[in-house]
Amino acid sequence: MQNGTLYVVSTPIGNLEDFSFRAVEVLRGVDLIASEDTRHSRPLLDRYGISGKLIAYHDHNEERAGERLLQQMMEGASVALISDAGTPLISDPGYSLVARCHAAGVRIVPVPGASALLAALAAAGLPTDRFSFEGFTPRTAAKRRACYEALVAEPRTLVFYESSHRILDSLEDAAAIFGESRTCALARELTKIHETILRGPLSEVLQRVREDDNQRKGEFVIALEGARPMPDEIDAETRKLLQTLLDELPVKQATALAARISGVKKNRLYQLALDLNSRQ
Repeated sequence: MQNGTLYVVSTPIGNLEDFSFRAVEVLRGVDLIASEDTRHSRPLLDRYGISGKLIAYHDHNEERAGERLLQQMMEGASVALISDAGTPLISDPGYSLVARCHAAGVRIVPVPGASALLAALAAAGLPTDRFSFEGFTPRTAAKRRACYEALVAEPRTLVFYESSHRILDSLEDAAAIFGESRTCALARELTKIHETILRGPLSEVLQRVREDDNQRKGEFVIALEGARPMPDEIDAETRKLLQTLLDELPVKQATALAARISGVKKNRLYQLALDLNSRQ
């Protein structure tokens, strides 16, 4: 191991055999292992004969522990950062430590491995050339719905983490806001004994989760199809008509009248009217 280096090391998300040879060797060789929960990490490290010194690094001590770790690396120590499961920093602590190391000139070495996000995407059967990872959904219903509403027109595949006690409510909100026909892939307990991946319209996935108590247990990744592009049905003549009406009438009246004259759907014209007004 190189002195004065931070190794960002991925650990298994369930199946303990998803631990790379390189990750094991790095963890055996570093001076310190910074772990989100030392009690959780100890059995994994013991299984692979890793006896390095464990220290706690989590949300509640990030500032203090980060300063101490940085100082030790500046003095030549090699440190590995791990999370409870998967790739560190993906909805886990670590961002501020990595940023500090960059600012101080400490070398950062990623040691890739398991990730629930990427495992779910690989098995979702949804476009992966572009996607948006949104992390854990908000805890309260109002904030979760607001989050979904802000993303309803997002064309990229959407990925969320969700907990067992909110999964049913989260899917119900998703069906109401994104529409029951939007394709969903729900990955549960990835790489573990009870792994399941449900895929289909949100209405069908929601129904299966409602009917089966087991499908509400464990850790979840929700992948949603992005918004499908709407055909550009507003031609130049209709745009000119709408703009003329907007010069004389409020948005709702101009939109309604333009819809009656042109035959274009009112909601499409309303969005165009808002866009035209914002440019003035």
